[in-house]
Amino acid sequence: MANVKVYNKEGAAVGTMDLNDSIFGVEVNTHLMHLAVVSQLANKRQGTQSAKTRAEVSGGGRKPWRQKGTGHARQGSTRSPQWTGGGVVFAPKPRDYSVKMNKKEKAGAIKSALTTRVAEEKIYVMEDLSFETIKTKQVKAVLDKLSLTKALIVTADKDENVILSARNLPEVRTVASNAINVYDILKYSNLVITKDAVAKIEEVYA
Repeated sequence: MANVKVYNKEGAAVGTMDLNDSIFGVEVNTHLMHLAVVSQLANKRQGTQSAKTRAEVSGGGRKPWRQKGTGHARQGSTRSPQWTGGGVVFAPKPRDYSVKMNKKEKAGAIKSALTTRVAEEKIYVMEDLSFETIKTKQVKAVLDKLSLTKALIVTADKDENVILSARNLPEVRTVASNAINVYDILKYSNLVITKDAVAKIEEVYA
């Protein structure tokens, strides 16, 4: 069972915490993590791009000139792809880019990503991360004390003060424990997570 330090907002270690091996100590499955990232990015695509083929553009009903004897190449329509104003050869059409994953695959991918952060010693468990006011410098001060610049901050529930305090930091993202995803865990090199968030994650995925 992995044992990690617990820090306060001053960056000082105030204790330790055992992490559940069934979540933070699994065998890393890189294929599942890759699939989860591809799925998340693909599912963001609108799929609304569209262009007209030669069958859909207006005009071009008559053959522009006779087949032979003009000295020009033979042409059947002024709306062929090689003509200005013609159709697009393989025109993009609205489509669904989504990639599906089942629940076990999603859970396995998240466990693998969390395990990766623990193995790299890039996880920082916070005793508490609540603020009474909304100020960017509060979050920056906490990260500076931990010597971090790029981090994913995970709280137990949606905390508006933390979210609004961190939103102006370009390399910091905040997320509630029920919305964690593989892409964010892997994108941000450090994982800053509250004790309550760890408990909630273990409750869901254990």
